[in-house]
Amino acid sequence: MTAPRRALIVIDVQQEYFSGPLEIQYPPHADSLPRIARAIDAASAAGIPVVAVQHTAGEDAPVFNPTQPGFRLHPEVASRRTDEWKSVIKQYGTVFAGTDLLQWLREREIDTITLIGYMTNNCVLASAAEAETRGLAAEVLSDATGAINIANEAGFADAKTVHTTLMALFNSNFAAVTDTATWSDAAAAGRPLPKSDLGSSAVTGAQRAGQA
Repeated sequence: MTAPRRALIVIDVQQEYFSGPLEIQYPPHADSLPRIARAIDAASAAGIPVVAVQHTAGEDAPVFNPTQPGFRLHPEVASRRTDEWKSVIKQYGTVFAGTDLLQWLREREIDTITLIGYMTNNCVLASAAEAETRGLAAEVLSDATGAINIANEAGFADAKTVHTTLMALFNSNFAAVTDTATWSDAAAAGRPLPKSDLGSSAVTGAQRAGQA
């Protein structure tokens, strides 16, 4: 298989996600944040470009307000930032809408984006799904992302259910899913990651359901 040309996309590792109603619950940020840092270090060692993404909701917003401390990158990410990183400010869930990221990736002939950061159930989801339509392969690191508990008129899902369900969904079609350690080894060696497909996932899912 052809060696992937990767970029590491660090999505919204902002202070908003470390306390309050948006605090990451699963995997807990105490676990996912060190994996995020490890992925950044592995990318730097492998010569993989890094993109730091921050979400803004505008200067009148109660959260993701660029004038407030919650907008800032967590120090574990900010301390690793260099002038070589690409910086992106976004207003939508996907990292592509309203940004110049796609152009930047194409200029560097990058064909694979590795997604880490927050939240699994929002910006990671939106970005992984859109990558396919942009002609990009996607990878998601399951232990360097995180979800929150979700409840509304349509129902309730705890953060672990949200996260693990989305990892299975990603790997069935939208993105290759692995952990940070495995990805770091693949990045150092220039190897692609294996990924399932919708047909195989459907067959295995039917078998598993029949055994229940």
